[in-house]
Amino acid sequence: MIFKTLKYKNLLSSGNNWTTVDFVKTKSTLVLGHNGAGKSTMLDGISFALFGKPHRNISKGQLVNSINKKDCMVEVEFSIGKVEWKVIRGAKPNVFEIYKDGHMLNQASHSREYQKILEQNILKLNHKSFHQIVVLGSSSFVPFMQLSSPHRREVIEDLLDIGVFSKMNGLIKEKNALLKDNIRETTFEIDLFQEKIDLQKKYIREVENLSGEQITQNEEQIDMSRESIMMLQEENEKLGKDIEALSDGLHNNLGTANDTKTKLLHFQATISQKIKTVCDEAKFFDNNDNCPTCEQDIDADLKGVKLKKAKARAIELKEGLNKANDEARIIEEKLKDLNEKVQTIALKTNESNSNNREISRLQSHIGDLIANMEVIRGKDGDISKERDVLQSLHDDRESAFETRMVDNESLAYNIAMSEMLKDTGIKTKIIKQYLPIINNLVNQYLQTLDFFVHFNLDENFHETIRSRHRDTFSYDSFSEGEKQRIDLALLFTWRMIAKMKNSVSTNLLVLDETFD
Repeated sequence: MIFKTLKYKNLLSSGNNWTTVDFVKTKSTLVLGHNGAGKSTMLDGISFALFGKPHRNISKGQLVNSINKKDCMVEVEFSIGKVEWKVIRGAKPNVFEIYKDGHMLNQASHSREYQKILEQNILKLNHKSFHQIVVLGSSSFVPFMQLSSPHRREVIEDLLDIGVFSKMNGLIKEKNALLKDNIRETTFEIDLFQEKIDLQKKYIREVENLSGEQITQNEEQIDMSRESIMMLQEENEKLGKDIEALSDGLHNNLGTANDTKTKLLHFQATISQKIKTVCDEAKFFDNNDNCPTCEQDIDADLKGVKLKKAKARAIELKEGLNKANDEARIIEEKLKDLNEKVQTIALKTNESNSNNREISRLQSHIGDLIANMEVIRGKDGDISKERDVLQSLHDDRESAFETRMVDNESLAYNIAMSEMLKDTGIKTKIIKQYLPIINNLVNQYLQTLDFFVHFNLDENFHETIRSRHRDTFSYDSFSEGEKQRIDLALLFTWRMIAKMKNSVSTNLLVLDETFD
């Protein structure tokens, strides 16, 4: 990976004119300037262009020039093999573009996906690895020797790219937890199937003992039902004869009686009206001596004749009315007798219908009993079906056994793999292979830095430092300058190890105030 140029404007203290840094003009470059002149801005520019975040611990919004407050742009050009790359990143407005040999790559639907393409497929470095291998600045640099043993292990694992074993171990632990849950559930299912099998066996034994009794009981119920049907049919036959006898001429007699009653009622009403008219006429002559219309006197003889005729007519009409009333009472008695017959016929008809329904029910019951007996006697009887259920339960239990066996086997394999993936497993073996190389490189760089001691890291990342006279020292025993030589030697060693292990090789190494 050959970095070629860095261009930026409106970045931190830089103005609206482009600032360009050429990385290939000379092999090494020393940048001098007063505090706040913008030396570290180059680091923030590279970091922002490639990873969308500054090198220093500041927010993205603080990168924009505080005077212009817009149009912050950074461009980085580099090549990987024969492919030329350019990354353009901006803030206010937000810009993120990746160019390959002058053509912009299709941007993903989300900037995070676009960033993932840049880091994983192009740079093959993330922000953390970049600052361990390419950029060494005092503002964000913590010496390796000042880290705790777990943090030292994290650095070494990251450089050797063996952190994946920890992730694998975490995944296996999650799988083991699921497998254990599955095994517990399967064991519960096996116990449950066994209980169901025991109950099913008991039920089959009971069914076998009760089958003969059921057939006998069914036959008895069939006989009783057939006897009941015969009795009901005989009763219906008698009811039919009674209904026929009662119905004989009933309809005509009932019609004739109702017609006679209607005529009598009409006749009674007519006679009553006539009687009222005669009474009104007699009352008129009895109460009046003069005609109210012509105002002439009514003759006493005429008045007597009229009253006599009215009384005679009234007596005649009264006798007719009494005769009609007598006939009406006779008709009412006849109608009452006829209606009682109708009600009797209705009751007997309902009783016959009820008997027919009971006959149908009994016949259906007989059919069910016969079918049940056939099922009990046949191959598809209760016992055969229950044995099929029992066999199904056995099959389910065997399947659960096999499932548990597979899960137990997987759990055993996973436990073995988990032991291998622990810190004391594969990772320790890999680290042991690299420790001689690491120690050799550190001592070479210490000699280059004119510090002649023998430095050694063990597999637990505890250091041993010996002088020429084989005196043993600790890191804190040395002066600040000597400590810095050890720190630099370790940093150069990590860069070389990263190049050896991850094929991360670049022309860029930025040291920001590291030699102070």
